[in-house]
Amino acid sequence: MENAMFRTRDPLCEDVVATIRTHAEPLPPLDDAEAFGRLFDRFADAKVVLLGEATHGTSEFYRARSAITRRLIERHGFRIVAVEADWPDAARIDTYIRGRPARDHAEPAFTRFPTWMWRNQEVVELLEWLRAYNEGQATRHQAEFRGLDIYSLHASIREVLGYLDRVDPATASDARGRYGCLSPWQSDPARYGRAVLSGQKRPCDQALLTQLQELLAKRIEYSRAEADGESYFDAVQNARIVNAAEHYYRIMYEGSTESWNLRDRHMFDTLRHVLDHRGDDAKAVVWAHNSHIGNASVTAMGWQGEFNIGELCRVAFQEDAVLIGFGTDRGTVAAASDWGEPMEVKTVRPSRPDSHERVFLDAGVPCALLDWREGPDDLREALFPRRLERAIGVVYRPETEFYSHYFEAVLAEQFDALVWFEETRAVTPIDAGAASALPVGHPFRR
Repeated sequence: MENAMFRTRDPLCEDVVATIRTHAEPLPPLDDAEAFGRLFDRFADAKVVLLGEATHGTSEFYRARSAITRRLIERHGFRIVAVEADWPDAARIDTYIRGRPARDHAEPAFTRFPTWMWRNQEVVELLEWLRAYNEGQATRHQAEFRGLDIYSLHASIREVLGYLDRVDPATASDARGRYGCLSPWQSDPARYGRAVLSGQKRPCDQALLTQLQELLAKRIEYSRAEADGESYFDAVQNARIVNAAEHYYRIMYEGSTESWNLRDRHMFDTLRHVLDHRGDDAKAVVWAHNSHIGNASVTAMGWQGEFNIGELCRVAFQEDAVLIGFGTDRGTVAAASDWGEPMEVKTVRPSRPDSHERVFLDAGVPCALLDWREGPDDLREALFPRRLERAIGVVYRPETEFYSHYFEAVLAEQFDALVWFEETRAVTPIDAGAASALPVGHPFRR
């Protein structure tokens, strides 16, 4: 049935393959992280370098992004690592890698599905490098780790209230009253959205906006209580998340386009806030899925009305934003069969004949960088025709792959460059035994 859906190959496909083969730059082994990262010095003039992934569970993508990130931090003044993850969990990592005093928490970081996306050996290795790097740096030169996502409604409420309990107990009481509007739904905010949609519940938006505005109004007063304003900044970001998440869960039943756009707008706005907080010379590396960091306007997503971080960065930063996609043909991947189900190591099917992945495969370069940011023109032209592109998130359904994991895209305009691995393997999750062996104070340690 699926084979019947295959399109006729581009009649100039052999020319396309030959062009890719000509311009593909073989990459060093990932075991030599310094040599691997060195090939990305060419992008260091950007303010924001966005590093994608074709799946949420591929080791090579994590290790490659780590090598690139380390190089940009160590040699080129990048000081922000901003990732597709929840702000409160990422804040615990930030505390750990910057050697700041940690607060007690009931659970380790990143225990919400999908745990393997961040609780994996590949991320642990990067965090230990970041911690060691920061130990030798003045505070103003330390690298920070930030989460961009919108899903931490319950945790973000807890963080705002904890902050106010420390700096302004009287105001904390008012905040509890405002956030109390969401209390019955904090553990399952999707139920809140259904209750509002059905008319069983009045929206909480005004109370949450009032709380955010009150925090912002007391910036000078609260910031005096600390040397660097970090705790206040963290509290404000959490209040922004609560405000945005309420809106997200309220509109998620109105259509996927509206909720997708709200989420990516929030992630982009968070990136801007982090950059502004760091100062005029701030430079950031962003880790997110290809579907978030590629320019959505030249993909099926954009053609149906969706935008993403990559498109917003392209508009805001223009040439100061570099969008780097990642791709693979086959191998294994860590993914679930449905949302909330256990992680499995699944076999990634070889790419379709009518896909971008297949022309890269046919070029015969097992691991390569393709860079068309400033040319060459023939490479851009070769990648300009619409082809299918594969996207595997935390859910992978090989049996329906064409319908659930492919979309059309103009690769030459979607990214500035692409990192290609012909065959890849799944990330290594941190199980209970591995977590207990981590250093004391590690945010993943049980």
